Amino acid sequence: MKVYDLADYRGKPVILELMQTNCPHCSSAGDTLHAVSQKYGSRIQIVAVVSAQTEKDYTVASYAQGHKVDYPILFDSGQMMFSYTLDPKITFPHIYVIDGHGTIRFDYRYDVTTRDIFEGNGLFGVIDGLLAEKK
Repeated sequence: MKVYDLADYRGKPVILELMQTNCPHCSSAGDTLHAVSQKYGSRIQIVAVVSAQTEKDYTVASYAQGHKVDYPILFDSGQMMFSYTLDPKITFPHIYVIDGHGTIRFDYRYDVTTRDIFEGNGLFGVIDGLLAEKK
C-alpha cells in the first residue's frame, strides 16, 4: 500500500478534491480537473479523495477511466475528510487549493457562486495566480 502525504508535494500547488463517483457535480469537476491536469502538468498536483465507506475499487476505476483521470484517487476511512471539513456531513464536490508552502489558500464547496470553479474556467485563474506568486 502506498501512503500519500501532502508534504511530498511542497513547492507546487495542490488541488485536493473530496468527491463521490456517483455525484453529477463531481463528474463535471472531474472533467475540469482533467483539463487542469493537461494544461499545468507537473507544475501542480491534483489529488482526489473518496470515502472508503461508500466507494468500491470498481466504481473508482470506472470513474477514473471515464474522466481520463491521471492523478491519484485515494480512499479515506473517514478521518482525513473530517479533519479538513470539520463537519460530519460533507457535501460533494469540495475543492481545496493548497499553495506550495502547504497552506490552504482557497476552500470551494459546490454551489451556484462556485460553479465556474467546478464546471468552468475559474480554477485556471486561481492556479495561474499561485504559479505567478512563485516567480
